[in-house]
Amino acid sequence: MTSALSRRHVLTATAAGFVGFAATKRTYGQTAVEAPPKRSRPDEHTVTEPVSVEVNARPLAGFDTRDRSRVRFGELEFRSGLVLTSGFRGFGGLSGWRLDAKGERFIAISDKGSWFTGRIAYRGNEMTGIEDVEASPMLGPDGKPITARGWFDTEAIALDGSLVYVALERVNRILRYDFAKGFTRALGEEVALPPPARKLPFNRGIEALVAAPKGSPLAGTLIAFSERALDAKGDILGFLIGGRTPGQFAVRRTEDFDISDATLLPSGELLLLERKFSWLGGVGIRIRRIPLGSVVPGALVDGPSIFFADLGYEIDNMEGIDAHVTPEGDTVITMISDDNFSLIQRNLLLQFTLVK
Repeated sequence: MTSALSRRHVLTATAAGFVGFAATKRTYGQTAVEAPPKRSRPDEHTVTEPVSVEVNARPLAGFDTRDRSRVRFGELEFRSGLVLTSGFRGFGGLSGWRLDAKGERFIAISDKGSWFTGRIAYRGNEMTGIEDVEASPMLGPDGKPITARGWFDTEAIALDGSLVYVALERVNRILRYDFAKGFTRALGEEVALPPPARKLPFNRGIEALVAAPKGSPLAGTLIAFSERALDAKGDILGFLIGGRTPGQFAVRRTEDFDISDATLLPSGELLLLERKFSWLGGVGIRIRRIPLGSVVPGALVDGPSIFFADLGYEIDNMEGIDAHVTPEGDTVITMISDDNFSLIQRNLLLQFTLVK
């Protein structure tokens, strides 16, 4: 049995950990809500103070494990990929990812309530590693780490100038940080959410955030996507928070995919990163294009799939996506995986060119 096949069997056997859970349910209106767990205590993966982190990077020979020379996958072309490891116990669980306009400096969040900042190093168009990495705890309004409140499962991040928004899935909250006031030492302030967003199912809450661009009809709005909170028709709930037209919308759910992240293209379209698991089909990820103009209160939005991959490719629990444009005019899509701090999963950093 090849190593790739062995890894595929192991991941398939444990993939329910990506999406599976068991809990006692309550019901609020149309939505089934699981009873929240006891508050999580900090563990060896919890960052308690700012610290520099050394991260090792191993390049991937290709994206298709059966044909390393292949580069075209749907509307994406593979550029490079890295397997990231570190001796620092808190490194991992990367659930959200945002890059600067150059595709170099990054802000990432761990689902243990931690910030990771640093820089991607390149050789030409290929990533070679990440450098200048620092980890630090997210602070609450009281200046203490949010984990002291039992808040964790930080799953989504959005940038709007110096403002950074973070969604906490299991406790159904969004925190706003002003990085102009201390960078990752800034204090979080709670964002007011509509009542339905506060009652999303346990572990199926807000998984993706996008700040609507200035000059658009949704300027000043946070677009929030739940992972798999379903409406009465089985579609995935989303919310427009703040702005001139707050409200609720839905994303058409197909082929049992759940939402794991989203980003905005320079063209104004949204990219939705989605994933699914089944015992027969295994793990799969895909990316869909959604017209930003279709996202309005009461809408059911949909869009075509532009990329799909299963365990025959170099994927893992892909949870973060972002886009930037190179000086040559290439739109580059970057994805990051959440290893769940598991020995059998990986922190993967992948980059593709969007083929126009």
